[in-house]
Amino acid sequence: MRIAVGSDHAGFQLKSALAKHMADAGHQVIDLGTDSPDVSVDYPDFGLAVGRAVAEGSADRGICVCGTGIGIGIAANKVNGVRAALVHDVTTAGLARRHNDANVICLGGRTVGAAEAIDAVDTFFSTDFEGGRHQRRLDEISAYESSRVDAGPASPNHERQ
Repeated sequence: MRIAVGSDHAGFQLKSALAKHMADAGHQVIDLGTDSPDVSVDYPDFGLAVGRAVAEGSADRGICVCGTGIGIGIAANKVNGVRAALVHDVTTAGLARRHNDANVICLGGRTVGAAEAIDAVDTFFSTDFEGGRHQRRLDEISAYESSRVDAGPASPNHERQ
């Protein structure tokens, strides 16, 4: 599997450990940066890069890491077709795949230890999407993405004007 990885400075060490783990497991790892924890960088640059790689098909899935995983996940989710999920453990990683067909996993370098992150990533990459009732919900999200003409919010169950 081709896996795009990206992080800001706060997620660099965890991203590096996860990239090595995935490469050792035989995956092709595409490291989109950052290259050091020593220089403060902006997480949106790396979340968007991973999101684009997944959405455009140069990567099958992605791994994003920042201090908490929140900001980089928000950025990745701005790319149409990306379903980035913030996970904390194997339970949330498995559910992100089974119920949400997430294609990008987001973790916090300051909130999740390396061993737990590796277990979560292993679960994420070995779990299949269940489909069924969950597909209908993903179809709703996809329909919204394809109809969106601006960044403005839409009210649930109301037609956009």
